Amino acid sequence: MHRKPKLTRRLAGGLAARPQLRIWTPPLAIQPRRPRRPPARRRLNRDPETKVPGEHCRSDELARIEAALFVSRQPLSTRRLAKLARLPDGTKARALLRDLRRLHDESGAAFRVEQIAGGFQLLTRPALGPWVRRLLATPPENRLSAAALETLAIVAYRQPVTRAEIEAIRGVGCEEMLRQLLERDFVAIGGRTEDLGRPHVYQTTNRFLQAFGLARIEDLPRLESAGAADAEPAPEISAAPPG
Repeated sequence: MHRKPKLTRRLAGGLAARPQLRIWTPPLAIQPRRPRRPPARRRLNRDPETKVPGEHCRSDELARIEAALFVSRQPLSTRRLAKLARLPDGTKARALLRDLRRLHDESGAAFRVEQIAGGFQLLTRPALGPWVRRLLATPPENRLSAAALETLAIVAYRQPVTRAEIEAIRGVGCEEMLRQLLERDFVAIGGRTEDLGRPHVYQTTNRFLQAFGLARIEDLPRLESAGAADAEPAPEISAAPPG
């Protein structure tokens, strides 16, 4: 902060023209000059509960919730947040999450609290998505192919589903696609069927919900027809390896 230089005092013209009066004074011992004390700062008697326009108050509890969300790479449940922020229970954490979302909305912050994959996470706003994607360009080796996305869409809408059922819908083998999706943690083996040979069934994971911005699998867009999963082209997304 730049301070304005002090203005020098100037003698007025009329004062300089006046005759000087010499007044005798008894000699006094010369005393060292006392340094000037800076003017006392005025204290603002403000009620701590009073909000200043444009000021967003954060309690210690709210700050701890925000810090936990900021450093976490995975969605956090209200129970986990309550434990990390030393709160009484998940109900208190949920109330603070609502307050935090409101503060972010009112201040126009770049982040927003989102309920996703069974928990809560601090995410950038959708409007900043194109800029963030340019900033954090995904390497080509981490991009899912169209065939892998088709396979993932079938698993998402038909789960639990066997490999034979997936191949019947796509019309081609999907062993390599399933292997890629398993490695990226988008799908997982959910058990076996009672059919002949007891084949594995596949289902989506929490990482899938997180990547597609879904709070739960029921939030998937509804399909108009049974064959829409393989009829509509899957959107192009970038998938980073699990870390």
